[in-house]
Amino acid sequence: MGIFLVAVIGVWVLVLGIWFAVNKWFRNADADRMKSRILETEEKKQKKRAPGIPSLIRPEDGEGGNRVAREILKHLDLTKRVATLLEQAGLRWPAARLVQFCLVAAIGGFVVARLFAPIPYLAGQIAVGLVIGIVPVLYVLRQRAARIHKFEEQFPESLEFVARSMRAGHAFSVSLEMIHREFADPLGGEFRRAFDEHNLGMPLDLALLSLAHRVPILDVHFFVSAVLLQKRTGGNLAEILDKLAYVIRERFKLRGKIRAISAHGKMTGIALTCIPIGVAVMMFYANPQYVGFFVEDETGHMMAGAAVTLQIIGYLVIRKIVQIEV
Repeated sequence: MGIFLVAVIGVWVLVLGIWFAVNKWFRNADADRMKSRILETEEKKQKKRAPGIPSLIRPEDGEGGNRVAREILKHLDLTKRVATLLEQAGLRWPAARLVQFCLVAAIGGFVVARLFAPIPYLAGQIAVGLVIGIVPVLYVLRQRAARIHKFEEQFPESLEFVARSMRAGHAFSVSLEMIHREFADPLGGEFRRAFDEHNLGMPLDLALLSLAHRVPILDVHFFVSAVLLQKRTGGNLAEILDKLAYVIRERFKLRGKIRAISAHGKMTGIALTCIPIGVAVMMFYANPQYVGFFVEDETGHMMAGAAVTLQIIGYLVIRKIVQIEV
């Protein structure tokens, strides 16, 4: 009787996990439009000048991993996207290796659920395997978010450092190389890579655009746009970078205030999502006959499915309300 309830909870967790993965995978649509407005024109010009320039530092995507994983990525047209995700997370894995980890985790979870866990139904065992299978993706997304957050914390200070270096008489490209010695990873490594690409023959414009694609932060796109615009029209780049650093710091302060204000809404969404799960588990042990209606009766199945669906929709609505982009 409790098997169906466990399967429903497993599917529930699976849907939430997939939604979190998709939410982290795709960037905010408004930010994307702004980034494209900033860099689209320049990218088109650079592609016309030097089309198809590959990265001078990173190996080609899709190398490594077994043939099955590579074919899956190729069939779904996800090789480039997965490689970009791993690169942003700071993990030197081939794209196919992440698929390997997901397949191994999913198969392992299915086998454990079938042999050891009290889940006799095949659907529940498959649901457990799928939930375990997305764990590697969630790990990569967590690493990516932590790396990007650390980059954001270092970025304003690095802009001020470049401005001071240029006032001292250093060239802009030399200032990029000096950042590597003054700042730790990930910021130091990313700017070092941009300098190495430029030093190995890639035009500075393309090196900076490559940096903007590797680090999907709106502030980095503003920085690249400011440098490219100053290169074409002239102006005091050091003053521009100082003002940009000031704006970024103010955005951090505003973001902190918004997070503090919206914390209550986030906790409410989490509580409202967890309470039904806790009540269902307690009712299963306290009064199994009462819960048996949702497990044994066909109408109960429909009611349980509708309740889970509405609960997920409610959580997503609450999260969307309290998620404010600055």
